[in-house]
Amino acid sequence: MKKLWGGRFTKTAEEWVDEFGASIPFDQELVEEDIEGSLAHVTMLGECGILPEGDVEQIKGGLIRLLEKAKQGELKFSIAYEDIHLNIEKMLIDDIGPVGGKLHTGRSRNDQVATDMHLYLRKRVEEILGLIRGMQRALVAQAEKHVETIMPGYTHLQRAQPISFAHHLLAYFWMLERDYERFSESQKRINRSPLGAGALAGTTFPIDRHRTAELLGFADIYENSLDAVSDRDFIIEFLSNSSMLMMHLSRLAEELILWSSQEFQFIELDDAFATGSSIMPQKKNPDMAELIRGKTGRVYGHLMALLTVMKGLPLAYNKDMQEDKEGMFDTVKTVIGSLKIFTGMIETMNVRTDVMERATKQDFSNATELADYLAAKGVPFREAHEIVGKLVLHCIEQGVFLADLPLDVYKEASPLFEEDIYDALHPRTAVNRRNSAGGTGFAEVRAALAKAKQLLSTP
Repeated sequence: MKKLWGGRFTKTAEEWVDEFGASIPFDQELVEEDIEGSLAHVTMLGECGILPEGDVEQIKGGLIRLLEKAKQGELKFSIAYEDIHLNIEKMLIDDIGPVGGKLHTGRSRNDQVATDMHLYLRKRVEEILGLIRGMQRALVAQAEKHVETIMPGYTHLQRAQPISFAHHLLAYFWMLERDYERFSESQKRINRSPLGAGALAGTTFPIDRHRTAELLGFADIYENSLDAVSDRDFIIEFLSNSSMLMMHLSRLAEELILWSSQEFQFIELDDAFATGSSIMPQKKNPDMAELIRGKTGRVYGHLMALLTVMKGLPLAYNKDMQEDKEGMFDTVKTVIGSLKIFTGMIETMNVRTDVMERATKQDFSNATELADYLAAKGVPFREAHEIVGKLVLHCIEQGVFLADLPLDVYKEASPLFEEDIYDALHPRTAVNRRNSAGGTGFAEVRAALAKAKQLLSTP
């Protein structure tokens, strides 16, 4: 088949070379954006008097028909025409005749593909923002039910201090809020039009780049044509934001995996998000959480791949940049799927409040309460820390917990201990007293929930 750019060439590449160089197997994902960009471009060509009205209407009619077919999945793409741009142009020419070849007046595939990806990411980031909000709502809904559910808090995966389960869930709410902010802020750079920059130097035709930007809903244009066609910062930023988001999801996935194990038994995941074993009939595996934890690595990989592609490229466009798309498409699919799965897991998980609270009474996570008790009575904290450390060692040697020690043992350690020490040692008391800003005290958690709900209700 004759290439649409083949006038300068005297021989054609072998089929396997065409297949290696073609991007249509994956960039067909951009079909709707490519046609939308072309509709704006040809509209502007008509308004600027570059193409006659009759040609513009013919081309627009053909593009609209192709767009309808694209939405119905009826278009057939060919590797012979390399990419989505030439495939659409060939289909247009087949439909309306040679006038379809005028569509490419005043533009290049370089600014065309950049425009397509800006349009694509703008839509997908909006979808991701909505899904982040959905997962935040699921976290808030669970947190509202578990303000006074007590669980062990951990550092180094060792029990540290008792906390409210709602407080733990809201930690992820605020992580996601930072993700939401990052994706939102990135829209400023995504929502910028490269269309009309041409191959690298602009065009001699009297085009109106601001008009095509307006037609496509872009807030601004690239000010430099070289930058416009060679910039992939907006994709790298998307991959970076996605990596951060997936890191947060992976951390929560790890906790759900631990909490649903026989060793913890803090939660049970709904059957819809678990699988069984082909050999062990008793197994219920948290496979969806494990998959999200695993898929985080591939998103990191896409970020590093594109950073590596771009690091040594001279201006302006280079064929290397064809490698920007598959990682972007895969990341979009991975992030959207992970957020949907996670929202479902959070909404449907069964929280075993009795097991969580029982765990807080079978450890030494209330030891800090003793140190604070003494410090409040004037004992230097370091001295109080040592006194309590010796009491914990005594408990370990005797096989008991701090609440089991008789008052005379406490008095022997420090005469400042009184009968009220047992109330201070209770996990629920320990949690409820921590009402410093951002703390786990019930009043502070309820205040945090109110802030979270207000944020979610803000347009």
